[in-house]
Amino acid sequence: MKVEQISIFLENKSGRLAEVTKILADADINIRALSLADTSDFGILRLIVNNTEKAKAVLKEHGFTVGKNEVIAVEVPDRPGGLAGILDALRGKDVNVEYMYAFVERSGENAIIIFRFDEIEKAIDALQSAGVRILRGEEVYSL
Repeated sequence: MKVEQISIFLENKSGRLAEVTKILADADINIRALSLADTSDFGILRLIVNNTEKAKAVLKEHGFTVGKNEVIAVEVPDRPGGLAGILDALRGKDVNVEYMYAFVERSGENAIIIFRFDEIEKAIDALQSAGVRILRGEEVYSL
């Protein structure tokens, strides 16, 4: 049920994002989903890739600070209210969304939202109890 995500700390300067993507491309690593958040000094690039361990190793070899954590990928109807329904399943369960990002494979079908929760097991239980489909890591890595 859980998906491995890597987080790369980047100086907020021209070319650093391009450098990361080139390193991954040269290592034949495919980016499946990403999120980039920045401040004036640095950014955090969060990636789901098809080979987490290889990506982490190759980026560290090139001097990047890389962390790994677990997130979950949830299938959400791609229609108005789709996300509201997912969040409603978490209401009253004492679970906090730390961050999230989304992507759509084909418009009009289902979107996939990547969630980082403070209480990941509680979130999984609540979502499963509500009938929400949570994707396995292998499903996300192969999209």
